[in-house]
Amino acid sequence: MQAVSNGGPSIPPEGSRRKNKTAVHIEVRLRPASTASDEEVRAEVTSFLTSNLTSLQGETEVRNWTASPFLVANADRIRIAEIASTSAASPILIDDAKLEVHVYQPSSTDIVDEFSAADPSAEEGDETTAASVSELPNRSLDGVWDSLIYEDDIKSKLLNYIYTTLLFSDANVDFNLVSWNRVVLLHGPPGTGKTSLCKALAQKLAIRLSHRYSHGKLVEINSHSLFSKWFSESGKLVQRLFSMITEMVDDEDAFVVVLIDEVESLTAARSAAASGTEPTDAIRVVNALLTQLDKLKHRKNVLIMTTSNISESIDDAFIDRADIKQYVGLPPPQAIYWILESCVRELVRVGLVAPVELPTFGQACDEHEMMVEGESNGGSNRPDLQLLEIAYDCKGLSGRSLRRLPVLAHAHHIGMAQAPIECELYLEAMAKAVKEIKGETSGVGDGTADANSTEL
Repeated sequence: MQAVSNGGPSIPPEGSRRKNKTAVHIEVRLRPASTASDEEVRAEVTSFLTSNLTSLQGETEVRNWTASPFLVANADRIRIAEIASTSAASPILIDDAKLEVHVYQPSSTDIVDEFSAADPSAEEGDETTAASVSELPNRSLDGVWDSLIYEDDIKSKLLNYIYTTLLFSDANVDFNLVSWNRVVLLHGPPGTGKTSLCKALAQKLAIRLSHRYSHGKLVEINSHSLFSKWFSESGKLVQRLFSMITEMVDDEDAFVVVLIDEVESLTAARSAAASGTEPTDAIRVVNALLTQLDKLKHRKNVLIMTTSNISESIDDAFIDRADIKQYVGLPPPQAIYWILESCVRELVRVGLVAPVELPTFGQACDEHEMMVEGESNGGSNRPDLQLLEIAYDCKGLSGRSLRRLPVLAHAHHIGMAQAPIECELYLEAMAKAVKEIKGETSGVGDGTADANSTEL
């Protein structure tokens, strides 16, 4: 089977090391009206890339494929994704690459099915939504994976985990000797992108596994709805909900991702219930959930993704079942710089900010050090140094706050000024907005904002 990801190069036998090529994942989104087969698209993309490019850079878009009438007619997006190498940040020669082309066509509908877990035979039904189901891949989730930036390679760890579970399942590893539960727990403070990462991973897997599953489903469970207003019913609601999920998993052509957001709502520690600080119904809910998870762990086409803001309150038995317990913290300056840089690039793309070239975080740090030592003629008002200073000032802010920063900067300090705005001026506005967010100034401005600024 194809590898989902390979965080570093494998170690082949000594005599064959020089012959190995590095896997490069290429994601191709088809046009809605395309009827081309995946095999045709893979062959044409491979031919186009090898004929027109000399090197490949990970996490970049292929911008123009007009040289191929076939791709013009059928391809909507071509993206060079992960490079399975420890030096993936650097370009790789096309001759040294093994192209893994993943072809997908997003769902043509954005309709989300909602259903309850109420007992259909009950006289008084409770129609509270217990879960929503959406088709994968989904156009609304395209690009989310690329926008999420973490310092410690969290995304690669998750992809490698999925690859490993599939590899072990396909090899028929004896579950009595080696076991795994297909459960992932992401925990950390609010606003760090845990839920977005779960949805983006579901989308990524639907694309990467398209050669073995014809479609995917994302099931988002509404944890709070599973506590029934009727005593002792919550455990039964969990059982009925997972019976519906099991029916989806029975379709072996589907890859199903179950997302339980704020899982602490369902898995409150049973010790608290036993001591009287939690209702005894909570014990039934935890027991029912653990039982259902144990039933699903043998099914290779399902993944359980969970998030929590307060992992300390989660039952130990649930935590023990999580194969990966990944802390997702607030972004460090390097990740902040990446996030803000992507925001500026987007504003440049749509014409709100004048075109500008921004270096990488490492290059900006080197330039700052040279300036401090008097080896650079550049001023401190250069966009890269401005952005670097803002990145350090933003330490302690969540990714959600960082993504909101350009809007606040424009509303409070740009206002009705005509676009495109010079990048230096926009970054000055962002620096002021950071101080406001962190409470270092009062009001919506410091008296220098445009008179037409809109207060939020």
